[in-house]
Amino acid sequence: MVEWTQQERTIITSIFSNLDYEEIGAKALSRCLIVYPWTQRYFGAYGDLSTNEAIKGNPKIAAHGVKVLHGLDRAVKNMDNIKAAYSELSVLHSEKLHVDPDNFKIFSDCLTITIAAKLGDAFTADTQCAFQKFLAVVVSALGRQYH
Repeated sequence: MVEWTQQERTIITSIFSNLDYEEIGAKALSRCLIVYPWTQRYFGAYGDLSTNEAIKGNPKIAAHGVKVLHGLDRAVKNMDNIKAAYSELSVLHSEKLHVDPDNFKIFSDCLTITIAAKLGDAFTADTQCAFQKFLAVVVSALGRQYH
């Protein structure tokens, strides 16, 4: 079980309470698909992904980015048992969708960069530390079924 300080809890809830899900979700997933093009193989049914501009302008990609961010709400609401909160999603991604578990880490890195760019100077070292700890726990929980 992960131990969270009150400061870490405050930072995480603050990030998500002030998050523009539509903007950040679309940008983070687009960044992931552009910087790591092999991740596009899971999005074949999402339409044109042939160029960076096509990816950034794709409404299905934007909508899925929003869905992923809202999926993180589950972890925010269950910080004391993130593993259990993601057990069904871990099974889904492993057994049905066959998603490479490394992609969870890749997306978490892209999300961190996107949020850091949005927050600017407010994305302090303490904020980064708490946010990356949070995402590492989520990534571990999502990848649990693979072990």
